Amino acid sequence: MERDLVVGIDLGGTRFRVGLFRTDGKMIRRQGWATEAAAGPHAVIDRLATAVRETCAREGLARVVGVGLGSPGPLDPWRGVVLETPNMPGWHNVPLKEEMETRLGLPVHVNNDANLAALGESSYGAATGLRDVVYFTVSTGIGGGVLVDGKLLLGAHGLAAELGHTIILPEGPLCGCGHRGCLESVASGTAIAREARLRLARGDPSSLLGMSQEDLATVDAEMVARAAAAGDPLAGEVFDTAAGFLGLGVVNALHTFDPEIVVIGGGVSLAGDLLFRPVRRVVSERAMVPYRDRAPIVPAALGDDAGLYGAAALVLTEVFGGA
Repeated sequence: MERDLVVGIDLGGTRFRVGLFRTDGKMIRRQGWATEAAAGPHAVIDRLATAVRETCAREGLARVVGVGLGSPGPLDPWRGVVLETPNMPGWHNVPLKEEMETRLGLPVHVNNDANLAALGESSYGAATGLRDVVYFTVSTGIGGGVLVDGKLLLGAHGLAAELGHTIILPEGPLCGCGHRGCLESVASGTAIAREARLRLARGDPSSLLGMSQEDLATVDAEMVARAAAAGDPLAGEVFDTAAGFLGLGVVNALHTFDPEIVVIGGGVSLAGDLLFRPVRRVVSERAMVPYRDRAPIVPAALGDDAGLYGAAALVLTEVFGGA
């Protein structure tokens, strides 16, 4: 039987999804499951393998060329070993590739989830046909992926392009990585919610109080975006400040990589102009003249599916030399 299918997996700390693709990149099925990360890595890997079998049950694993798997990192993409994943307890030096191959009897290719989202956008999304691409995903945290001459930039140890952990404010807020002032600590959805809650707690007036029914713990970035879009001054200031910091991150990426395009995805990017207008403004103000207007700054086209498409593209690249 001809092997003409590819499986893509997007693993997250709360949920994971599995997509089944034809080798022309067309997704034919997508399913999601709770990760249940508290059960530990071996239980999660069992769930991943079971989910792959269920997703492929109609066609059969015998038709699958390989499996692409995007995982939170840091990780070693060549050995497929997850070095550490803060949002999933017990994930230290987990041989994810080996464990999945043992369970499925198929070749498995592992890479950082943000890298694969970048690959997805460059293969099938907003950066299709471009070879030098910078991708930011802005949600609970901030991840990044970079393509240089059409290939993922991995670095000497497979750890390159952690754009969310470039330092923006040396004495800034504490980041989840344990250091201060990372881009993630000042521009992520978590940072937006944190700053809004701090200002509300000190008594600053805002429609967010009513929206949250005065339960500040429920204030999140999506709520701040809605309030800002409705004209709330506090929400607007908080969102604009975070987007300005993201703009600085984009300036740094422009100066470092000289890409053809900058793609921004993730849940916070759904705020649209609330995010993109200040990002573009900061780039116009702070980027060196030769870098301005050379690389458009655009929203991701594939949404939450970018990682799945990227995982499929990774397999196609490894097996056939291109997506």
